[in-house]
Amino acid sequence: MPDTFRFLQLDVFASRLFDGNPLAVVIGAEGLDGPTMQRIARWTNLSETTFLLPPTEPQADYRVRIFTPRQELPFAGHPSVGSAYAAIEAGLITPGKTALIQQCAAGLLPVQVVGHGPTRIIHVQAPPARLVPVDEALRAQLTRALHVELAPEQVTHVDNGPHWILCQLDEAAVVRALAPEMGLLAELCLRHGAVGVSVFGHERSAAAAMAVRAFCPADGIPEDPVTGSANAAIMAWLGARADRDGYGLRYRASQGREVGRDGYVEVARDEISGAITIGGHCVIGVRGELDIPAPGG
Repeated sequence: MPDTFRFLQLDVFASRLFDGNPLAVVIGAEGLDGPTMQRIARWTNLSETTFLLPPTEPQADYRVRIFTPRQELPFAGHPSVGSAYAAIEAGLITPGKTALIQQCAAGLLPVQVVGHGPTRIIHVQAPPARLVPVDEALRAQLTRALHVELAPEQVTHVDNGPHWILCQLDEAAVVRALAPEMGLLAELCLRHGAVGVSVFGHERSAAAAMAVRAFCPADGIPEDPVTGSANAAIMAWLGARADRDGYGLRYRASQGREVGRDGYVEVARDEISGAITIGGHCVIGVRGELDIPAPGG
């Protein structure tokens, strides 16, 4: 007989279905081992699939493991926001509780819940980021892969759980017009241990201050629709540059239009501690059960 688990699929960073980044969530997954979780993530073929588990730390409200189709990640943004939303909807959180602690491989992360039901917004604090300059060889590879000239100050490595390669472009129009060479991006991501390459530029609209795109072809996701960890990594880089680009301590980023989505990420940095949070709406599209065949079944 198969083992049956509660299952949700939801859109993250959107208040309307089909606009955000889909996330599959398996609830009560303590009966599953890591290889089985990885098989499920390959099967869903979404950018990430998460597994909700009882916490092993007394201060945590829940524990989550996060998988792409290729690998387990210590942290990811849209899976963390979506998993917190799913934990509330699944009744794993004390009703009305607004300050949560998520346990994941990156540690214990604060989660803030604002509002209720369909208007609920989830804000998750990202792990501390580590920045490393990009060498000349990688900058040249990025220039070829993206078909855009990049000065040394326009590129960096940021590791905030996943490892991102970031490229700053001047304007949203340039970001949105990119047509990268995915094979080249996959090669350089594998060579440098990066989950992807994210690019951003100024958005001159009332809806958002920044346009973002994130390319993850090495993990089977040519372009991720809306990416929390990449947005957090961008804010970490802006903070390290003393916000010389003028985005401020709080802004909204637009991502996903190039793949038929329309997601928005609320990004904030604490001026004193430097802690970065990413947040947004979620909407559930699928509620059901997942039957996992027994070994040999």
